[in-house]
Amino acid sequence: MFDVGFSELCLIGLVSLLVIGPERLPKVARLAGFWLGKTRRMAASVKEEIKLELQTEELRQIFKEQSGLEDAQHLLDETSDALKATIDPLPTDITGQYELK
Repeated sequence: MFDVGFSELCLIGLVSLLVIGPERLPKVARLAGFWLGKTRRMAASVKEEIKLELQTEELRQIFKEQSGLEDAQHLLDETSDALKATIDPLPTDITGQYELK
């Protein structure tokens, strides 16, 4: 996120030591670390929830596509059965070819 090098960290530490003072600096650093960690955990939690929601939506779309494919498969099966029923009653000769009259 921010590109902070070692020299910038030293400068921030020196300024905070001068402004806050050596007595309160450890408490402030601990408090700042606590809030930074809490913020990172919250951001990671929100990111994970969004990821799960996107995966759920993808699964819903896949299931919707699958149900559409099942309908198409059912239609193909019915058509195939109808064609077989139409062809089976036709008379055949010994070689297995259809006789047309």
